[in-house]
Amino acid sequence: MQMTPMIESFVFHFGEMGSRWGFNRTVGQIYALLVLSESPLSANDIGEALGISRGNVSMGLKELHSWQLVQTTYKQGDRKDYYQTKGTIWDMANKVFEERRKREMDPTLSLLRDILLDEAANHQEVHAQQKIHEIHDLLENITHWTQSLQTLSPEKLNTLMKLGSGVGKVLDLKDKLIQKKS
Repeated sequence: MQMTPMIESFVFHFGEMGSRWGFNRTVGQIYALLVLSESPLSANDIGEALGISRGNVSMGLKELHSWQLVQTTYKQGDRKDYYQTKGTIWDMANKVFEERRKREMDPTLSLLRDILLDEAANHQEVHAQQKIHEIHDLLENITHWTQSLQTLSPEKLNTLMKLGSGVGKVLDLKDKLIQKKS
């Protein structure tokens, strides 16, 4: 794959974004390269394009396999493994959201639940538990909302996102109507 300035810019930026999503920069760069490639790439192709060692490529591909973001393919008459992205961009976003939920939200919710089961020893702990309960409820709502979004088709998600602030305006209108009736 030819690393043009445009492709290089995207690949390197995606590597930086990957480090914020829960995988390292090299893994993000490998994935970005595979996303932009018209055809599957071998580990050697990936290493040459990114200027990284075969070992780094192998570890990066292993990580991407564990996230279920890439798949191995073969070319007839060639003994090398080739790699391509698995699914669509929406599938990738869902996988990243799901993995982040597992790694970040689930442990936090588990800790919050354990704390809420404890008996408050004094007024300060009663207040603390009230705040922890608010945080718990917020995270639970976010988790349920994102899980329900993951079941929507890409078309419906696009429509929902395009509605954007329009949904807020509808809810404001609803509140005004309810206030007028009261």
